[in-house]
Amino acid sequence: MSIITQEKSILTGRSTRVNADHKRLINCHKIDVNQLMPLKYKWAWEHYVNGCANNWMPTEVPMNRDIEIWKSNQLTPDERLVIMRNLGFFATAESLVGNNLVLAVFKHVTNAECRQYLLRQAFEEAVHTHTFLYAVESLGLDEGEIFNMYREIPAIARKDAFEMELTQELVDPNFTTETLEGAQALLKNLIGFYVIMEGIFFYTGFVMILSFQRRNLMTGIGEQFQYILRDESIHLNFGIDLINGIKSENPELWTNEFKREMVDRIREAVELEIAYAKDCLPQGILGLNAAAFRDYVQYIADRRLERIGLPAQYGSPNPFNWMSEIMDMSKEKNFFESTVTEYQSGGLSWD
Repeated sequence: MSIITQEKSILTGRSTRVNADHKRLINCHKIDVNQLMPLKYKWAWEHYVNGCANNWMPTEVPMNRDIEIWKSNQLTPDERLVIMRNLGFFATAESLVGNNLVLAVFKHVTNAECRQYLLRQAFEEAVHTHTFLYAVESLGLDEGEIFNMYREIPAIARKDAFEMELTQELVDPNFTTETLEGAQALLKNLIGFYVIMEGIFFYTGFVMILSFQRRNLMTGIGEQFQYILRDESIHLNFGIDLINGIKSENPELWTNEFKREMVDRIREAVELEIAYAKDCLPQGILGLNAAAFRDYVQYIADRRLERIGLPAQYGSPNPFNWMSEIMDMSKEKNFFESTVTEYQSGGLSWD
């Protein structure tokens, strides 16, 4: 069967022949509608299918034991601080990513199969935001305290401000990606939200919360973070494929100056995340401390840099070997090969 498909132009009424070669990730003006077929970027469709296979809702996870532990004296004040800080950061960060997808990225990424995935991701961001509301309500926490941390806790405020700065330029009604500067601004936004926000800023929180689950504490929240981690792994992989695809189609964007700017931006983000870890762990808890997180943040930053074709900066080791089965960076590409069936059925299996 020919990959050529028939399309009727909405604007002119003329019949045109459209093939996959006409598609581009950005600045595609040859197709009048959001035409999905023929698929050109099969990686985008695969990410969409994986996302759909991993559908879940936070209310499916029982919180009874978490509530019992939270109301008891089993957690120290420092442990409670870690949980509170991470709920506060994630509660607003997920909605920030969702807003960026809907208001900025979707408008300027013109490919239909990528947009199909972006719609799926936007739904998942809404589910994640729902998750933190569910956790806060279940534990009987002060909603105002948790959801205002992005204003009141400096380490969280700095991370959110760092990301919001990227979006402001793209939501300007006069913004266009048809100039070199505009296309680079979009690429900077994608690196900021996929590589930094979802690839660096989220991962320290995953370690902190999953460390409780490892000790058989707060297992309900831990299970929900495992589901979120699976979603975020696809988000990260899609974002990196999108970034590398735009680079490939528009090599003029990937200048030496731009690459240096992206390395500097990621290095700045690493310092913001290390400061956040210090804020969450001022005294450390059971093997988790700010010094270990410095190594960890630098380690994952190197992995992110390498995947978008930039040089590693730190050479730091992964200090959390106990997390390797869950969060091994080298296995992210194959994260779902053996787990989709189990996850679809509503149970978690990490084998």
